[in-house]
Amino acid sequence: MTDELIDWLQWPAMAVSVAAAWFLGSPSPLKRGIGFWGMLVSNAMWAVWGWHDGAFALIALQFCLAAMNIRGLFKAESEAEAKPSSDSS
Repeated sequence: MTDELIDWLQWPAMAVSVAAAWFLGSPSPLKRGIGFWGMLVSNAMWAVWGWHDGAFALIALQFCLAAMNIRGLFKAESEAEAKPSSDSS
């Protein structure tokens, strides 16, 4: 039974990946945050599915994508802090 559940994990993982990518493209910081966490959840789901199926390149890809997503978060935060506020005029 567990093998069948993990086999089906690829479909929710795909749906979460697509939804997260949609949210990441939003101008709303809240929606981008949802996309960030959704993408990390989908990375974990894909890694579980990949481990079960022996797809080790897929697991490596998910770690790389998660690292790039986290890097992007820190880079965006540091750029936002470096921008002068338009409220200070």
